[in-house]
Amino acid sequence: MSELIEKLQDLNQQADHLIEKIDLNSLKKESTQLEYEASQPVFWNNATEAQKKMKRLNQIKEDIADIDAVKKLIVDTLETVQMFGETISDEDRLGIETEIKTAEQNLKKLEIQTYFTSPYDKGEAFLSIHAGQGGTEACDWAQMLQRMYTRYFERKDWKATLVDIHPGEEAGIKSVTYFVEGRFAYGLLKHEKGTHRLVRLSPFNADNLRQTSFAGVEVLPLVDEAITVTIKAEDIAFESFRSGGHGGQNVNKVSTAVRLKHIPTGIVVQCQTQRSQEQNRKLALQLLTTKLWELEEQNKKAKMAAIKGEHKTHGWGNQIRSYILHPYKLVKDMRTQIESSEPDKVLDGELEEFIQAEIRL
Repeated sequence: MSELIEKLQDLNQQADHLIEKIDLNSLKKESTQLEYEASQPVFWNNATEAQKKMKRLNQIKEDIADIDAVKKLIVDTLETVQMFGETISDEDRLGIETEIKTAEQNLKKLEIQTYFTSPYDKGEAFLSIHAGQGGTEACDWAQMLQRMYTRYFERKDWKATLVDIHPGEEAGIKSVTYFVEGRFAYGLLKHEKGTHRLVRLSPFNADNLRQTSFAGVEVLPLVDEAITVTIKAEDIAFESFRSGGHGGQNVNKVSTAVRLKHIPTGIVVQCQTQRSQEQNRKLALQLLTTKLWELEEQNKKAKMAAIKGEHKTHGWGNQIRSYILHPYKLVKDMRTQIESSEPDKVLDGELEEFIQAEIRL
């Protein structure tokens, strides 16, 4: 019995520390302020800004409810244990242990939020997958990663909009880009950026030889227009064309697909999956803006690295994770050393353990 009380008291201290770190009082004040603003007659005069504030209000209310719920669970369970004393039955003990596990899991979920320090961590993201060298093998591996991430999006109940896709010549895909909408989408996905390595018996040659394939994952945040780089209209070359992919008669018969080129930098983006040219242009412009922001951030980091005398090479030789299907089964993250002996589950979207460990690095 004493070990249960000690465990619950420890969890209670963890909850109090987390409440202090998240600053629950400030969240409640912000919630009250936003509710007041939403009640004003002029609130919806600026619909875009109003939607942002309502989204923020709902998120804050969700956080407050989650914090209050886990705190109440711990306190109520502690009181129950103390009430039972040494007369607790095996059945009641089992129920209390279950409550303790639930409290631990909920605290971990809330704790993750304290690691999100970037202003973009709470928002949307662009995720792209690019086949590496290796022809058909690499294209097939890129498509396997596409399936893995879309399954992960489904598990998180996120909305993923296909922005652009280039199929492989024989199988798989050369590249694909998604716009991912969900709370903490960028914060959770950003560490997936890098090279992913696959080792397996090749299904594309008669000898069934072991093959190593590479694919690159790129993750960018949706950049706030208010603080991003300025794009001059004369610096953008616009081109429309007919989509070559799925999407219905309008997408395939009318020039709805959009390609944008930023002339000063040479950056090219395109979107061909939406039903109208306007929708495709909007998504393409968001992606271009984000890529220009990333370029600016990279330039800043390069200048700092030059000052500090540091340099880190980014390339295909720096895989972040290996997926081995032969001669044994293993997925291993090279940064966190997290491993799984069930690659089929990982490739089916069970990425949470890897992503949680990456965030805590």
